[in-house]
Order: sequence, then C-alpha cells, then structure tokens
Amino acid sequence: MCLAIPGKLLAITTQLDETFRTGKVSFGGIQKEVNLFMVPEAQIGDYLLVHVGVAISVVDEEEARLTFKYLKDMGEVEELESPSI
Repeated sequence: MCLAIPGKLLAITTQLDETFRTGKVSFGGIQKEVNLFMVPEAQIGDYLLVHVGVAISVVDEEEARLTFKYLKDMGEVEELESPSI
C-alpha cells in the first residue's frame, strides 16, 4: 500500500525558481530530500504530507504528529530508513 507520510520541512536545498524546489524533510528524525513542486507555498517549518518523495500538501502540525504516530504504531514507516525514498 502507498501512503503519504507527514514530515517537517527543515530547509530548502535547491531552488531553480519559485516552483522548482527541493527540500530536506524530517520524518521522526530521519531526513530525506523531497521534491516541493506540488507545494509552492511550503516554507521552512511547515509540515508536509510526502508520497514517493514528493510533497503533496501542507498540513497542520498536530495532524502531522498524530498521523505519523499512527503510521509508526502500524509499522508503516520502516521503509523511510532505506535509501530508496
């Protein structure tokens, strides 16, 4: 099953223009590089839902923390530790 995982945007790491950006996102301490194309409004400190390495929406911090906890409890976040994401 494919899931969108919530994470916190720590930094904008590449920015060609306002649309084509990538950023470093933390998922419970695990950091990954994420494409920010679909969330041009995202700013450092925002919580994002990320699916297959692409941020698909900005979400509320409380919602992000609760969703991440549920996914972790279900064992659905182990794949974050693999280099394929």
